[in-house]
Amino acid sequence: MSVLANIVAANRAGARRGIPSYCTAHPETLRAIFAAYRNDDAPILIEATCNQVNQFGGYTGMNPARFRTFVEDLARGEGVDPARIILGGDHLGPNPWKNEPAASAMQKARDMVAAYVEAGFTKIHLDASMACADDGILPEHAMTERAAELCAFAEAASKSALSYVIGTEVPIPGGETEVLDALAVTAPASVEHTWALHHAAFHARGLGAAIDRVVGVVVQPGVDFGNDQVFGFAPEAAVELSAAVTRLPGAIFEAHSTDYQTRAALAALVENHFAILKVGPELTFAFRQAVMALAGIEAAMDVSAPSRIVEVMRAEMEGDPAHWRAYVAPGSREAAMMLYGLSDRVRYYWPRPAIQAALARLYANIAASSPEPGIVAQFTGGLVEDAGEPATLARRVIDRMVGDVVGKYRGAAAS
Repeated sequence: MSVLANIVAANRAGARRGIPSYCTAHPETLRAIFAAYRNDDAPILIEATCNQVNQFGGYTGMNPARFRTFVEDLARGEGVDPARIILGGDHLGPNPWKNEPAASAMQKARDMVAAYVEAGFTKIHLDASMACADDGILPEHAMTERAAELCAFAEAASKSALSYVIGTEVPIPGGETEVLDALAVTAPASVEHTWALHHAAFHARGLGAAIDRVVGVVVQPGVDFGNDQVFGFAPEAAVELSAAVTRLPGAIFEAHSTDYQTRAALAALVENHFAILKVGPELTFAFRQAVMALAGIEAAMDVSAPSRIVEVMRAEMEGDPAHWRAYVAPGSREAAMMLYGLSDRVRYYWPRPAIQAALARLYANIAASSPEPGIVAQFTGGLVEDAGEPATLARRVIDRMVGDVVGKYRGAAAS
């Protein structure tokens, strides 16, 4: 059995066992994630989305093969064996090209799925739920048939057994763009219907062996977040959905947008068979917190050439609001929520040259200024024990703050 299959089997048997799925392509955040796994041998699930990474580069500029090299190089740099990494492809389907006719969008989706598999990604989420330019209203059976078509291309490109995730009832990636009053938990009948449609579509294409390797079904357990709100998991609202796992042969549920849940809520998700916990913006949110803590330390040290990292960041975001405008309500709180919102739209701006230059200056100033332990503690939430060597202080603050998020997920998933 694969590592994922073993985790799924243990969870279905009643063990509180799951696995976090880290969805980020930010290098310093990934380094901190790997640092949190340095002293053990647990598996590490890293996922990329279809918009983030595809055969044309996505918004990261990386195709699947380049992303794998990028991730594995970071892991080696932290003393982590890349063999421990499980690479996943999320929402693989026509979404990046949904404004094109279905024929061309699906051709690109097929090529993308093949590229992911050929690059060594082994966890594949098949998602053809979005209507293309000439589809009109896309019925669920058509979505499923397209997912089976993509599966056929994945199987043809694979050199070893793949693990699949199906299902499309997910929150908006990256957080909701509107304030919500409540969430609707997926109905058990909907889960059974989704499974039946996929089972029929896969078998119609001779993919019976592939449907047997479906390890997860994406559902809405009642968790989500927006720029200024979090919907915590309420186990009592998901009792019937949780029980429906017994009607999924060999699979569990995958929970998306679990960012900012408490450790207790995450543990309850795993206990209720939502065993794959996807997290993304909370990780880079923690990195941004670390950077701003370092900026506070810098300001307290009266350095001669300050980085002005927060000013630079604000100027870049205000000068090009495309990545945050839909997530931040206009008004008196706009400036604050642009920087501090839970959707962490800041993450799209880190690669910009002006921000990278300011960040490098910040790190250099911290390394040269020898801040006292009390100054470090004031801005990092009490990390007095980490005051130590100034040359490595910035890195240790980042590792600690991102590592706290990783530790929360690992503890909840017993991973």
